[in-house]
Amino acid sequence: MMAVAYTAAVMPTAIINSETASLNVTSKLSVRSRICSFAKCSYSSLGSCESFLGGTRMADSSWNLFSSGKQSSRKMLLSPRAISDYPVGGDASLYSVDASRSVLGIILGGGAGTRLYPLTKKRAKPAVPIGANYRLIDIPVSNCINSNINKIYVLTQYNSASLNKHVSRAYATNLGSYRNEGFVEILAAQQSHDNPNWFQGTADAVRQYLWLFEEAQVMDYVILGGDHLYRMDYQKFIQVHRDTGADITVAALPMDEARASAFGLMKIDGKGRIYEFAEKPKEDELRAMQVDTTVLGLDSERAKLKSYIASMGIYVVRKEAMVSLLRKDFPEANDFGSEVIPGATKSGMKVQAYLFDGYWEDIGTIEAFYNANLGITKKPVPDFSFYDRISPIYTQPRFLPPSKMMDADIRDSVIGEGCIIRNAAIYHSSLGLRSWVSEGAVVEDTLLMGADYYETDQQRRELLSSGGIPMGIGRNSIVKRAIVDKNARIGENVQIVNVDNVREAEREADGFFIRSGLVTIFKDAIIPDGTII
Repeated sequence: MMAVAYTAAVMPTAIINSETASLNVTSKLSVRSRICSFAKCSYSSLGSCESFLGGTRMADSSWNLFSSGKQSSRKMLLSPRAISDYPVGGDASLYSVDASRSVLGIILGGGAGTRLYPLTKKRAKPAVPIGANYRLIDIPVSNCINSNINKIYVLTQYNSASLNKHVSRAYATNLGSYRNEGFVEILAAQQSHDNPNWFQGTADAVRQYLWLFEEAQVMDYVILGGDHLYRMDYQKFIQVHRDTGADITVAALPMDEARASAFGLMKIDGKGRIYEFAEKPKEDELRAMQVDTTVLGLDSERAKLKSYIASMGIYVVRKEAMVSLLRKDFPEANDFGSEVIPGATKSGMKVQAYLFDGYWEDIGTIEAFYNANLGITKKPVPDFSFYDRISPIYTQPRFLPPSKMMDADIRDSVIGEGCIIRNAAIYHSSLGLRSWVSEGAVVEDTLLMGADYYETDQQRRELLSSGGIPMGIGRNSIVKRAIVDKNARIGENVQIVNVDNVREAEREADGFFIRSGLVTIFKDAIIPDGTII
């Protein structure tokens, strides 16, 4: 069983009188009413829901906002309303129902992943390795666990065997306690009497399992992608969703004009409510999508530089709204981003924007995947760091030995567990689990994904003596600006350097593709001695 540590939220230092607090509570009656209905308790006084609505407790129970219906002259600490995920004076905590009991996490396993091919030839997108030790699915699952969301479903369809195995080994069947049972479970696409089709899109995937999601006694669903790299506290996201009384809240990333045209953009009013969408707009249509991002909490200087907001494909949806949208309003819609969410806006539902001002990368292409991995090696500050004591990224425990480097020259690189590097040079690269780099080899600006298993010294000697090629990088080989998938066997004196500066090439029979100038070696591929690519 995986041990999971939860960290208590740090309360901000805003101090107000209890009379003011009672006014703030009264202004949120609509949200409280829904909370009380969910909790199946009466709403006769401020104290009636205290046992259920406590959220993050104060050190002194008499300071709790919901601890008593009586007025007091004592001062108390309250969490201010959080609009942005960017820290501005302290963490905000959920003042409403505990996320572990009121939120269901739904992670979409993604489609065929054609733009990530050949990395997706034998695995689903969320199962693609990242950061030497991890897989992409570990990111949203860890964000959920760190956000106190421990009821998580992962919807899969394509090449799911590797993903299923990883999830079953990495996450215990019970992530909670005897009071709050949690889980991470795979839901595979299936044919049924009512629906003989496979998943047709993100919305259709959720619709086909809506009968199961409805059974969960929760208030909201958090819909997440399985192929994004970021760290986010979903509790703040959920708090804004409930504060604003929204039916749907969309996570939005601030964008400058240079990048904005590659995303689906949104327009908002002065209260952050979304009223217009545009998919990858250009020129005049693009400039028409500019918004005042200070409304969502961005400071004025950065708001001038980033005057667009792009959908991250991450949503919080009220349970009743989800059922209505997928069953009644848009029973034929297949996609959330292009059909359901814009349709909900036009039909009058309250669709709110939530600003996430941090690192986020959609791992949708080979180039994006390559840059995200090498961004981890950036100095002095990496684009994304796995070194976070408070919000760690969890993964499968493998019990591998520490990596062994013998007479090696290693600079600006990330080395995974169980690697062996013998008298080789590693520059600005990422080496995955069980990577083997032999004498005289040079690995530069490269991702080695490692291997699923070890070859013993005897097996390697037998392969070499019989003309075979062991796993890893052979002697005196040079690999630059490339991705080498798992279990690949690179012979001796091989050069993988894209010598002709080819931009695109499909050489599957030879064990490699070239995408955006990057050479990608297939999983289990064999590159003979002396090959030049």
